[in-house]
Amino acid sequence: MTYNQRYKPKPKPKPKLEVKLGEPVELTGVVESIVFRNEDNGYTVCSVKPDGQREPVTVVGASAAMWIGETMRADGHWIRHPRHGFQFQANEITCMAPTSARGIERYLASGMIRGVGKVTAKRLVKHFGAETLHIIEKESQRMEEIEGIGPILRKRIKESWNEQRGTRDIMIFLQGHGIGTGQAARIYRQYGADAIALVRTNPYRLCADVWGIGFKTADSVAMSLGIPENSVIRARAGIVYVMRTLSEEGHCHCTEAELLLFAEQLLGISVEILAEALAAELQGKWLTKEDDRIYLTTLYENECTIAQKIRDLIDAPPNFKPIQSTKAVVWAEEQMHIHFAPQQRLALETALDSKMAIITGGPGVGKTTIIRALVDVYHRRGLTFYLAAPTGRAARRMSEATGHDAVTIHRLLKYLPQTGKFEFHAGNPLPGDCLILDEVSMVDLPLMAAVMEALPKHMVVILVGDIDQLPSVGPGNVLRDLIQSGVIPCEALQTIFRQEAGGYIVRNAHNINEGHRLELPEPSQHGLSDFYMLPCNEPDEVLQRLLELVTKRIPQRFHLNPLTDIQVLSPMRRASLGTDNLNAILQETLNPQGPEIERFGRKYRLRDRVMQIRNNYDKEVFNGDVGSIAAVDPEEQTIVVEMDGRRVGYDLTDLDELVHAYAGTIHKSQGSEYPAVVILMTTQHFKMLQRNLLYTAVTRGKQLVCIVGSHKAIGMAIANTEMRQRRTSLKDRLRAPEPAS
Repeated sequence: MTYNQRYKPKPKPKPKLEVKLGEPVELTGVVESIVFRNEDNGYTVCSVKPDGQREPVTVVGASAAMWIGETMRADGHWIRHPRHGFQFQANEITCMAPTSARGIERYLASGMIRGVGKVTAKRLVKHFGAETLHIIEKESQRMEEIEGIGPILRKRIKESWNEQRGTRDIMIFLQGHGIGTGQAARIYRQYGADAIALVRTNPYRLCADVWGIGFKTADSVAMSLGIPENSVIRARAGIVYVMRTLSEEGHCHCTEAELLLFAEQLLGISVEILAEALAAELQGKWLTKEDDRIYLTTLYENECTIAQKIRDLIDAPPNFKPIQSTKAVVWAEEQMHIHFAPQQRLALETALDSKMAIITGGPGVGKTTIIRALVDVYHRRGLTFYLAAPTGRAARRMSEATGHDAVTIHRLLKYLPQTGKFEFHAGNPLPGDCLILDEVSMVDLPLMAAVMEALPKHMVVILVGDIDQLPSVGPGNVLRDLIQSGVIPCEALQTIFRQEAGGYIVRNAHNINEGHRLELPEPSQHGLSDFYMLPCNEPDEVLQRLLELVTKRIPQRFHLNPLTDIQVLSPMRRASLGTDNLNAILQETLNPQGPEIERFGRKYRLRDRVMQIRNNYDKEVFNGDVGSIAAVDPEEQTIVVEMDGRRVGYDLTDLDELVHAYAGTIHKSQGSEYPAVVILMTTQHFKMLQRNLLYTAVTRGKQLVCIVGSHKAIGMAIANTEMRQRRTSLKDRLRAPEPAS
């Protein structure tokens, strides 16, 4: 050992952090890690290394935005947590971009910028040092000096940096007005750099323009910006919000008196001011009045369009020589090697003889057989025909059954994301002779209006669906209104055919529909049945039975894959037996490990089953579409989802459109079929227990249905036939005489 080594002066120890409980103090340091963060309200638990200290401390508080490596300044006081020890409780947190090379490297490596992971962050900082952030923002072309960064990656890094900076500014502004950080990202996406100015001018536009932000959030921002509580601008926004809320519940209109009453309850504004606001709105573009009914203008126009187009279709002759239906039915029987039952024969003849017809009925009654026969006849005649359905899964089933291509309605009409409209419309009608549209019970008023608007008068239209299923998620009750109008020929198939009558799924679907008790197999038949019920009602026992079914009993006995073949269905989202909690449990049970990224409190992991929860026309994915995560890139903070044979990319800005789908609500399952479904139905779900809900759930199962729940809850559902009446006028418009030109 040399003299210098032996007598090298020891570094002075860093001063110990002084902790005085309860006294107000300022803490500054570098964010080492983020332990927990709620994206809705900014509540954060993080580890911070205070200036001049070696050991990190825990800081708890609300922050508009935070990234690892940033410099934090927090005002607050020290507390002693009974479980976690000393913590700094922050009343106010301010985060700033780091200035040291080490801090910048950690900052960039945290995943905040697409295209920059740990390796790229290290290269950037090694080359540019403490000037790295300045280079990215002001001299981004210099990044190409680094090996591996070309023009494309440089551009992506620069764009992501600008987006993060813009979002941060908005987050800081909006957090002071009650908006969470998750919503701020969507606001920035919608308005860009003008976001703060636009929100200041009229915060109520948020609930109209930005998905996921409702009136109450916009109203909170308005109040904090000083907009008077009884202002006309607030009254007008509240009235439109009430109408939109009613449309989300399925209604197309309400009376003026009801609208003013609902708005008064919501806003606490006098009826006089509300009446003035309503009069102003009726002069604008959002609302329309007809007699004593108030409509959202778009829904009013949708109803009028459908009624007029149906009249035009029925009155106009087809483009081809009439088909002799009796001979065509005989020919179809020979082609398909079957003999049609009387009801099926009548339905097929009606469809062939009519310009527009409806075929309805439950499972196993032969609707698909009718579609196959129609397709064979149209094909034989050399007609141009289209097969379509509201969802990708329903279209795929249609294609498999007929041997001909079927598409979603949006693909049939060719949605154009750039304009927000369809390529085929009244001015550019769909060419061809015939259209068969399946699963019409799922089609809401706006989508049916788009279909009818795109059809030429000579088109033959056959609508197929089950009137006893739940109505569409969107506004209207199209299939029921069309049938009840009586202006379109309609045949209801009721006979269950012999080859399917032995199945308990089909039999019980009809039992439910007719108000009868479930038929359950005898114990000796358990190895052969397609329908089971496991009686229990306590949430803990229900969860235990559910996990046992999904992880062991169904995979072992029926050789089905829990990740792809078994769908859990619940009547609701909330509560311990709602889909939110079930998905968290099922993810950790069925897919506990793998590459993942985290956003909005959810972990999106490779192989996860996920569902789209809003229409995204740019991606061509729609509310209710289900897929599985096929790729995860933690560095780019992106995932790829396999949906209906297509790979769809998502990044951090649109992950809020995806939720896990190991469990789904029965409403969202419409139009889908699964090899096996496990239905939870207990008295905890009493608010949602209805006959058509249980019927819809049971008819989702293709090979197997298992109900976990109580006989009492099942009985309550079967007995409850009081469907919420949707306020629509479509059937009345169809019955009314055609308006004079």
